[in-house]
Amino acid sequence: MTIDQFNFAGKKAIVRVDFNVPLDEKGNVTDDTRIRGALPTLKKVLADGGALIMMSHMGKPKGKVKPELSLAQIVKNVSKALGVEVKFAKDCGHADAEVAALKPGEALLLENLRFYPEEEGKPVGVEKGTPEYDQAKKEMKSRQKDFAKKLASYADCYVMDAFGTAHRRHASTAVIADYFNADNKMLGYLMEKEVKAVDAVLNNIKRPFTAIMGGSKVSTKIGIIENLLGKVDNLILCGGMTYTFAKAQGGKIGNSICENDKLDVALDVIKKAKENNVKLVLGTDSIIADDFKNDANQKVCASNNIPDGWEGMDAGPETRKAFAEAIKGSKTILWNGPAGVFEFDNFTGGSKAIAEAVAEATKEGAFSLIGGGDSVACVNKFGLADQVSYISTGGGALLEAIEGKVLPGVAAIKGE
Repeated sequence: MTIDQFNFAGKKAIVRVDFNVPLDEKGNVTDDTRIRGALPTLKKVLADGGALIMMSHMGKPKGKVKPELSLAQIVKNVSKALGVEVKFAKDCGHADAEVAALKPGEALLLENLRFYPEEEGKPVGVEKGTPEYDQAKKEMKSRQKDFAKKLASYADCYVMDAFGTAHRRHASTAVIADYFNADNKMLGYLMEKEVKAVDAVLNNIKRPFTAIMGGSKVSTKIGIIENLLGKVDNLILCGGMTYTFAKAQGGKIGNSICENDKLDVALDVIKKAKENNVKLVLGTDSIIADDFKNDANQKVCASNNIPDGWEGMDAGPETRKAFAEAIKGSKTILWNGPAGVFEFDNFTGGSKAIAEAVAEATKEGAFSLIGGGDSVACVNKFGLADQVSYISTGGGALLEAIEGKVLPGVAAIKGE
């Protein structure tokens, strides 16, 4: 079943959205990309004459109620974006009264799913690797099914539209689908677009194919880096990873972030890149600072010769040129992760150089896919969101899809 084929008239639809949006200290939404991304699906339900129930997580409360992670804070934003007054259920596990009162054309947002440990299905307060953990895990799986069944009981049909969590087998992203027949569960518009975008990058590659991987850790990206080495022509590795690679090759990195247990992994990536004839682009110079803050003293320095007491914060001018050169002329581009501490305005230059080069290549006909919260925030910050081909709402899900892994949130709908 596709969402276009389905008529929601007179039905209650429960939609898994990804409203895990960034908030400031006062609880104001600082980037509503994810809310806007869900609108086509949500508006389709209401336009058909259906009643809309939205469910999402926010942050990592780990099964405990944390007011600072309450979705009550974003009701006004969702209402404004949707154009209807959104009602709110303070307890997603006991929302029967609010659901019963919901009429066609009305919308309800459930409280943070992760206030319940059953959502993620992980035992709480038990040490991993113990017999107690194994027993607790078994019990939690049973409780997770009950929780998913409860969520399913609120509605006549289920729509999975949260690509950002599609790589997790959670109660609301996959287990819930077991309680709907094939004709009453479907992917939303956003999920359909995400799946097609990943397909364009993996199965419809136009060359040269350039992948840009940023962020602080090699460990979180190693699976995708290894997978990409067999597919790309150019691989740019930037951000905090720069310094693990610099140290692995005998460089001095001062106080820069580094995964000392991944130095051999970094050397292996360099070796595999050569074996696969992939042009590996690593930062040769950096903007360094004497403190981890926006107004710290800064200077340009070779990435492999950073003095003690200083740390790499952004890609340097020569590195930015090398990145732009590698991106130029590309026909397929994948970007995940910034080139520096882009949250600090004084260290956004590297990320901006990448964003501008990607936008320019897109203008010349490249298909560009930007994924991961930080990369999306970069593109939005520089006002270039409308100059790339596709912005993915999922970070981990996008990476796992590109790694070739089956996404539980997709498989549950397709019955795989």
